Order: sequence, then C-alpha cells, then structure tokens
Amino acid sequence: MSVTRFAPSPSGLLHLGHALAAHVAWEAAQSDGGTFLLRIEDIDVTRCKPEYETMLKEDLRWLGFTWPEPVRRQTEHLGAYAAALERLKERGLVYPCFCTRAMLQRELAGVLNAPHGPEGPLYPGTCRSLSAGEREDRLDAGEAPSWRLDTGHAAKEAGPLTWRDRNHGSFTAAPELLGDVILARKGIATSYHLSVVVDDAAQGVTLVTRGEDLLPCTHIHRLLQALLCLPVPGWAHHRLMLDDEGRRLAKRHDALSLRALREAGRTPGGIRAMIQ
Repeated sequence: MSVTRFAPSPSGLLHLGHALAAHVAWEAAQSDGGTFLLRIEDIDVTRCKPEYETMLKEDLRWLGFTWPEPVRRQTEHLGAYAAALERLKERGLVYPCFCTRAMLQRELAGVLNAPHGPEGPLYPGTCRSLSAGEREDRLDAGEAPSWRLDTGHAAKEAGPLTWRDRNHGSFTAAPELLGDVILARKGIATSYHLSVVVDDAAQGVTLVTRGEDLLPCTHIHRLLQALLCLPVPGWAHHRLMLDDEGRRLAKRHDALSLRALREAGRTPGGIRAMIQ
C-alpha cells in the first residue's frame, strides 16, 4: 500500500496547480488502499503564516481530501534536520558558506560561460576552497554561515546510485547537475533539500508525487538518502498546470486560486474537471 503526501507551503493561497498535485497524490494512495498525508512545509518563516495554513486546509477539505492527524509541520522538527546535518558535518560532507547573494552575483557576473544547472547558475565553490583554519576563524568571529553539500565529494563516497520515476523511467543519479546545494540556511538549520528527505523517511512515504519542475532535485535527494541511510521511495513527477502564456502557475495568480474559484461559484467537481 502506498503512502503519499501533499506538502504545500503556507505562504499564500492554493491554486489549480496545488489541486492537481494533491489529486495525483490522493489518487495514487487510493489506488491500492494506501495513505494520503498532508505535510506543512513552513520553514520559510518570513513568508509562511498560520492563516494560510488554515485556508489551505479549508480548501483541501472542500475538494474532498482527508488525511490523518496530527499533520507534520517542519518547524516542529528542526531538531531532526539539525541532527541529520550534524551527521554530514562529522563525515566532512558539508562546508560552511559565508557568501551573500550580492557577493555571488558579482562573482558570477565576472565569469564567462559560468556553469548552469536546471535552477540557474551553479555555486562556484568559493567557500569550498577555504582552509579549515579560515573556516574556524570566521566561525569564531561570529559570521553566520549557510551549510552546503560538497556534492562532488559526497557523490564519490556514495558511489553510483539509481532511482526510478513512474512517469519518466529509470535514472542514474547525477547530483552534480545542481552543484553544491544549500542544506541549511543562515538562521535555520535546514533547507528544502534536507528537510524533505528527512520528512519522507520519518513519515514512511513510499511514493513521492510532485511536479516535473522538481524532477532535477531528485538527483540530490537520492544522494542524501544514501548518505543518511534513509529508505528510498518511488517517485512520480507529474505535469504542471500552466497559465495562458505557458508559465507554471504560482501563488501570484490570485484569479486562479482555489478560494477565488470557489467564491466565483465553481464546485469541487468543476475544479477536478479543470485539472484533468
């Protein structure tokens, strides 16, 4: 029996793209008598708000989705992410990064043909080259770092890895596509990449369903699962809902929010027809 999850961030109103993602996870669980979980990914504490969580639950219940309680909220499990990060630190697989966004923009602007990945320019490795002494001096001076995965080193230690997607077939993990990703941001001991693999393992998720835009992230997630000795789920990356200009729907598309459509008279059945 499949265990799936829908994991929205309560930073705005749900839209048709969220309805599609929840529907795919729900149908996958229902198909074999499995379990559909709701998870609240609220580590972006500057944007996530309790009122959005309340509204997203109302919208999901209106559409007919149910889930077991209690719901997992990421901000209630920061200790678990910090422990996972500490395991990686002990093995020398992560390093502190003191770069700011402005510093990286200046550095990348001066590099011709800077390497790019699916999410944009790759981190150039500025802080990876710092000596142990330099790192300690800066930490002792009170500089707050992010923590990045030393992806090349980690991939060598893990060895060849594979994963399979129900909709896209088999893959050999290529984490270098995303470079040295951030695993813990300044001020919070985690990031999307780290928390999602810890959460999926903790909740016994057996099938990860999510949009195709996140397919490249799976290369990094498969590596983290190997490094942390976590169980490996299956994946099913599905199509995205697009606007009239062919862009992925985002929370700024208020007219297509589930709440606006509901207030305009749409029914749950009408929403399901729109996402088919």
